[in-house]
Amino acid sequence: MADYQTNRQAFEQEKVRLLALSADPLDKAKETVEQLKLDFPVGYGLEIPRDADKIGAFWEERRKIIHATNFVLDPKGKVVDASYSNGPIGRIVAADALSHIQFFKKRSQ
Repeated sequence: MADYQTNRQAFEQEKVRLLALSADPLDKAKETVEQLKLDFPVGYGLEIPRDADKIGAFWEERRKIIHATNFVLDPKGKVVDASYSNGPIGRIVAADALSHIQFFKKRSQ
């Protein structure tokens, strides 16, 4: 999330809104927002497995966590890019998300 916050202006220039979701309770989510100085919405309290299944996220029963899941949506809300990762490798970093967004915009013109 810190990477997306650092690149927030580039997303704004593309007219892209950022949103993060978390299974953490409110107090823990607020702590993360404060630590990372996030200024985009962060939803909290997702229920596992119900909400993870609704958004198509990989979840782990043993630790009751939702693994990192990134989506890029088009203006109509259709998923045009997704990444599911149970570790730090394979996540959609901000630069890649921006590149894909710019590609999809050019292709639609």
